[in-house]
Amino acid sequence: MTLGLTPEQQELAAAVGQFAGRHAPIAATRETFDALAAGKLPDWWEAFTANGFHAVHLPGGVGGQGGRLSDAACVLEAAGKALLPGPLLPTVATGGVALLAEASPAVESLMRDLASGAPAALVLPDGGDFRVRAEGGRRLLTGVSDVTAGVFSARTILLGARTEDNEVAWVLIDTGNPAATVESVDGTDLVTDVGILRLTHYRAPDSDVLTGIDPDRAQCVGVALIAGTMAGIAQWCVEAVTAHLRIREQFGKAIGTFQALQHNAAMLLVSSELATAAAWDAIRAVDEPIDQHQIAAAGAALMAIAPIPDLVLDALTMFGAIGFTWEHDLHLYWRRAISLAASIGPASRWARRLGRLTCTRQRDMAVNLGDAESEFRSTVAETLDSALALRNDGPGKQGDYEEFATGPQRTAIAEAGLIAPHWSPPWGVGAGPLRQLIIDEEFAKRPTLVRPSLGIAEWILPSVLRAAPKELQERLIPPTQRGEIAWCQLFSEPGAGSDLAALATRAIKVEGGWQINGHKIWTSAAHRADYGALLARTDPEAPKHRGIGYFVVDMRAPGIEVQPIRMATGEAHFNEVFLDDVFVADEMLLGDPTGGWDLAIATMAEERSAISGYVKFDRAAALRRLAAEPGPDRDDAQRALGELDAYTNAIKALGVRETIRLLDGQASGPASSIAKVAMNVLLRRTFQATLQLTGRLAMVADSDPAVVRPYLHLPAELIGGGTREIQLNIIAQLILGLPRK
Repeated sequence: MTLGLTPEQQELAAAVGQFAGRHAPIAATRETFDALAAGKLPDWWEAFTANGFHAVHLPGGVGGQGGRLSDAACVLEAAGKALLPGPLLPTVATGGVALLAEASPAVESLMRDLASGAPAALVLPDGGDFRVRAEGGRRLLTGVSDVTAGVFSARTILLGARTEDNEVAWVLIDTGNPAATVESVDGTDLVTDVGILRLTHYRAPDSDVLTGIDPDRAQCVGVALIAGTMAGIAQWCVEAVTAHLRIREQFGKAIGTFQALQHNAAMLLVSSELATAAAWDAIRAVDEPIDQHQIAAAGAALMAIAPIPDLVLDALTMFGAIGFTWEHDLHLYWRRAISLAASIGPASRWARRLGRLTCTRQRDMAVNLGDAESEFRSTVAETLDSALALRNDGPGKQGDYEEFATGPQRTAIAEAGLIAPHWSPPWGVGAGPLRQLIIDEEFAKRPTLVRPSLGIAEWILPSVLRAAPKELQERLIPPTQRGEIAWCQLFSEPGAGSDLAALATRAIKVEGGWQINGHKIWTSAAHRADYGALLARTDPEAPKHRGIGYFVVDMRAPGIEVQPIRMATGEAHFNEVFLDDVFVADEMLLGDPTGGWDLAIATMAEERSAISGYVKFDRAAALRRLAAEPGPDRDDAQRALGELDAYTNAIKALGVRETIRLLDGQASGPASSIAKVAMNVLLRRTFQATLQLTGRLAMVADSDPAVVRPYLHLPAELIGGGTREIQLNIIAQLILGLPRK
């Protein structure tokens, strides 16, 4: 997906892409490398700026388009994807930072110049060593910048210099002034000029000083816009690789059928989507408190900027040697990504900065709903306030967890339709995405009110709602919602594993029902369950994905034997289930006798979605504590924590973006499958970092903070809902459209 979530933003990005295709094809750009390095504007610059693409975020009163920073980011994303050359990014970033300033004639003059097409550049306080002091109605500046993009072509440079008391003064620098010189640099990026700005006793009138710009906020804006450009580069890589894998042949077949390349392409998409989500989050945070913007910007630096050179390299390797040639466009994107990543400084600094921030606070991912659906919100609030006065007094059938407890409180919430509010009445309230968010918010306002969970039933009951007769629904759903019935999922088999369609459990039609024989394995909570959702082959002659029935089985029925599987933790959450001539009545078959595969797919989709939502749980608690306490490993812990929280927040942002899309009435996208793979990566990285930094705590089984015990539970999450490899197959074939074997 792109940064733009609205149709207008998507149309804007498409228009930029079309402009680039007509006026700035890469073949033409290749002929202008020397001119671009010397600061010459592209021939199409005047036409581009006449369209206002570069000024969509500037106020209409100064000649801009009156949009938001997110609109400018969509332009930069499209420009990054098209490898549009020239000083667009520095110019847009200069305007973005200028928007933070207090209104003044200097600000208005700068924005008018920018809107009219004047190129500009931005030098942040940490982008050089500039000193400024007052001198008779003027500001005297001296210093040298680091290597900076766009300074050779810029007419104006917005520069942050340090005063004698170490404050930051923002001064407009006229590059035509003899006291301002730019030293040419042989840049890595071949499509944007880079140089070093040197000021020697540069005298600027006080009227060229901009006030009110928070240096931290300015840095966040700059990083967010670079991240937007990088998101476009990542998206280009995904599209270019996918197209190549579809047409390139070896050994008589398209290389896109090779599983290793399919998995690499799928991971490329996962990384690209996370980069886009992190960039989007940094851009939307411009109106949020500064600590939230800093968290989001640091996350973008670590997810959407620093990793992109390696992402392009991954793409290059999938092209083979042809991707390494001068004639192929890949190296131009690679060079650009390397240069942009270098421009924000060492990634380790961003990681430590983020780790220090998230020791004590978290990224707020709430969606601002305003006063939407106020009457519905009042009804929900009243229901939950009434529930707060009640208590649950019964144990949970799915384990000793608060969310499974039974009693008056849970019953009240269930009867109000708020346990699964997206279901249709009477089991839910038919809540769409907006109302679901309102319910989430109202629960969050009452932290002492534990939100009931359906557990495994949350994955199964949608199939019951879809295919079971009304009488069976009425028999099973209300007590499940009250917590009086527990469920298990009887899908996996010893000889099938993730290939569920290869199952061997057999259901034979008998009078009044079905006789089932088989062997299931890895069945969570079967020892607690009252009912199980079971797949069995009803027609062995049918094609592999047909001839399967979806049954609801009474786990106390004669012929069912449950044997616990003791895991590495010493606990037995999983089970083997043996079925010996188990009778299941006709009414307990959901849907058509040979149409169970579609119901199974729906159940697995619910499971995968739930597992990808586990990001709401903090798996880095031990590392967070280490990062917050003084000690010899604190810096390393903060760096590791920052890297993990950047990844975590990107997954969360992916979910928020999907929620906003659904609120806008758009169809659901691939976020669930992508988040499942991303969660797998995150969990592995989290526990690897935790073990490496907590040292001897891992020698203690029940340490405080817990280290080994949650680590030993990790395989259940890595495998549950389909292994990482299965998810990569799904992404490669169903989302990227790569050919099957």
